[in-house]
Amino acid sequence: MQKIQQYIKEVIQEMKKVTWPTWEELKGSTLVVMLFSVIMGCYIAAIDLGLSFIVDKLLGRG
Repeated sequence: MQKIQQYIKEVIQEMKKVTWPTWEELKGSTLVVMLFSVIMGCYIAAIDLGLSFIVDKLLGRG
């Protein structure tokens, strides 16, 4: 039990040292992540469709 209490105290001390982002920084970072996710999703979908088209043509299905 002593180790758990010590661990919790250390966690609290470390959390006080954390520099949290401002609301504006948080919104900006969230926007960047969302935009990047959409772009990567479109990129992967385009590659998937392109490769599916090529495979279908090679196998004579399309």
